[in-house]
Amino acid sequence: MDHDRFSQSKLDYHLLFVLFLMAVVSAIAIHSAEVLLPEKLQNVNFAAKQLQWYAIGAVVIALTMIIDYDRLFQIAWYLYGFGMLLLLGLELNVPGTVTVKGATSWYSLPGGNFQPSELMKIFMIIVLSRIIVNHREKYPDPTVGDDFKLLGKIAATVLPPLFLLAKQPDMGMSMVFVAITATLVLISGIRWRIIFGIVFSGVAAVATIVFIYFYFPDFFHQYIIKEDYQLNRFYGWLAPYEYSNEQGFQLVRSLMAIGSGELYGKGLGNLQVYLPEAHTDFIFGVIAEQFGFVGSSIVVSLFFLLVYRLVHTALESNDLYGSCLCAGVAGMITFQVFQNIGMTIGLLPITGLPLPFISYGGSSLATYMLAIGLVLNVHSRTRKFMFASDDE
Repeated sequence: MDHDRFSQSKLDYHLLFVLFLMAVVSAIAIHSAEVLLPEKLQNVNFAAKQLQWYAIGAVVIALTMIIDYDRLFQIAWYLYGFGMLLLLGLELNVPGTVTVKGATSWYSLPGGNFQPSELMKIFMIIVLSRIIVNHREKYPDPTVGDDFKLLGKIAATVLPPLFLLAKQPDMGMSMVFVAITATLVLISGIRWRIIFGIVFSGVAAVATIVFIYFYFPDFFHQYIIKEDYQLNRFYGWLAPYEYSNEQGFQLVRSLMAIGSGELYGKGLGNLQVYLPEAHTDFIFGVIAEQFGFVGSSIVVSLFFLLVYRLVHTALESNDLYGSCLCAGVAGMITFQVFQNIGMTIGLLPITGLPLPFISYGGSSLATYMLAIGLVLNVHSRTRKFMFASDDE
């Protein structure tokens, strides 16, 4: 059977339908959140702009599916290099860079601001997947030493962009890169005892930092975390009501909005709690206040369905590279959903990560759609065999 003709006849309509439902939820939530925006933004129709970005995203998906994902394997390092140049440009503060709230993370383009780290997430998934596949082909029966070689290759690839993200600074995006890396390491075939050792080392490092903070505060402030705003985020998270007028303001307002929605919510358009960044970072609070626990649960269920389809495609693929791509996308989206919802309910510190497919955002939504395009690409080119040989 012809490979291209076979690919065109297969689309994951379940995944596309979930995306359609998310577009509807996003438009409704953003439209209702517009009343909470500052007066200078009141005349901007963010819901319509979000739907425009969904339309652009649909074109991105179509273009992504035209190219066989094996081609991405061949140009993986070129994409990685292009992404690094974009991040390096931010570090060097080349003309066109934009600084928002102390973070130099954007380029100013005619259509709006562009955040290159969003694109770099996809490039990172593509290049790490290539590294894993090449290593597995070279070492079909890997030793412990071979596993450490693979870890070294992954670390050498991930650390440069992480360093540049830390310099912006962008803690939230740095955490996403770590989540992508952790997901791909889990499926790379590295021995579990090595992975458990890494996890234990990470926990021990965090415990050591906490110990130094309480018992050697001068050393902590001088050598570990020098910037007050980084600590302020943790103060606002751990004791939001003590800092309700400053660092904890956003979290307190978010908890008030979510709690006031109770079981069934106050109804569409009935927003009584002011939320900063209502149409972006705290869109989940807007949904919870209007539609309560029931409406919030439906949104969370949509994400469960989305991730299920991503994992299903990864398991169904008979190509390791395709499976790695899908797993990386699943890890990226799962972490961002967990982080965003977690920060709105006080489970995690506030990092500024948007809720995928729901929060307003041009470059972020286009990136998510590109990621979905990769998964659909893998799905459309996955052959299913049932009691058939390759010759048939």
